Amino acid sequence: MKQITENNKKKEYLREYRGHLRRIQRIEAELVELRAMRSSMTISNDGMPRGSGQSDMSDYAAELDRLERDLINEKNERVKAYKKISGQIKCLNNENEKDVLFYRYITGLEWWEIAEKMNYSERWVLKIHGRALGHFNLPKEFIEVQSNM
Repeated sequence: MKQITENNKKKEYLREYRGHLRRIQRIEAELVELRAMRSSMTISNDGMPRGSGQSDMSDYAAELDRLERDLINEKNERVKAYKKISGQIKCLNNENEKDVLFYRYITGLEWWEIAEKMNYSERWVLKIHGRALGHFNLPKEFIEVQSNM
């Protein structure tokens, strides 16, 4: 039971990088939606935009600015997570274990894609993954944060 909990903590740590990618994609989608809303403002026949006032423009500008700052921050966090997680993966001694963890948690490949890339069966890749988790060491700062929760 303890081993399952430990492996789940390791997986949670390794999934951190992909989480940043999803948040970046969501913020980018929000920006697209916000810009689409802005461009769909009512335009009368004389070509002059009509709106409910100046506050609409300032609200739009403030929200756009906030999302752009969030995007920059999230991209910076993604880079930090990449360096940290890929560095931990590189500490493993076995190249197959490094490959499986990198392909799964950094590039986000499915098990069958990893198997195909490595020219192994999916079952064998899962076995390598299990061994890799057993050899993978969580950084102290992650363990300390988890124990404080």
